[in-house]
Amino acid sequence: MKLAVRIADVTFPNPILLASGTFGFGLEFPDVVRRLGGIVSKGITRKPRAGNPPPRIWETPGGIINSVGLENPGVDEFVKSILPALRFGRARVLVNVAGDTVDEYAEIIRRIDSDLVAGFELNVSCPNVRQGGIAFGQNPKLVARIVSAARRRTRKLLVTKLTANFVDPVLTARAAADEGSDAVSLINTLLALAFDAQGRPALGARTGGLSGPAIKPFALYCVQRVAQAIRIPVIGGGGIISGADVREFLNAGARLVQIGSVNLVDPYAGIRILEEFRAQLAE
Repeated sequence: MKLAVRIADVTFPNPILLASGTFGFGLEFPDVVRRLGGIVSKGITRKPRAGNPPPRIWETPGGIINSVGLENPGVDEFVKSILPALRFGRARVLVNVAGDTVDEYAEIIRRIDSDLVAGFELNVSCPNVRQGGIAFGQNPKLVARIVSAARRRTRKLLVTKLTANFVDPVLTARAAADEGSDAVSLINTLLALAFDAQGRPALGARTGGLSGPAIKPFALYCVQRVAQAIRIPVIGGGGIISGADVREFLNAGARLVQIGSVNLVDPYAGIRILEEFRAQLAE
């Protein structure tokens, strides 16, 4: 049974990727990464980021709200200490890149571009940082500028991660495709707010991003809407916890999927989901 998926000039051994921010750099569980299609790294910024103040995670019915805030070691430390270790056999490594300016995206890609990575995911959709992030992803013109700048810096696979927060993702997907993005991924988390028993904001940064099964129906809708509107491949995600969920996203038009929140519950969930999906295909 062939599960391999090819996008641009990159072949993924199966359609399941570990989503950015939910599996670190994969170094704690390399055997899991090797059995899947690949991993999208934790987001990398130009300078180190300490992230948002705690609490950073709040459980909700059917999901979680996270407000990590792109905590990461910065591009210099990533290139020096982490990048050389990202060797996972046939599983592909995509590096998630986040910037405060258009030029920062291009500069980070220039610093990282090497044979150790299959490509890059442009994070223009993070809802819990104060600069860049979702503000970029809600503006098709800014998305176009970021993709164009990144495309000039690399010939590797380029994926643009879109938001569905207060924007029609078809508009930003078309902008990304027009400027040379090889694929788009969606959806990122949805803006969210929660209060504790004392009536105070439950998260240290007050707001965060909702993920998990609660957002899956909306994510499926967005994936199908975008897949029908653009010619480049769509990578879908949002609440996947089973092989049946993977099949639904592929039915909606996705070529690959990303699993996220479920990794925080069970770091081996990706292997279970892949085997469930494989069994369904065999039936």
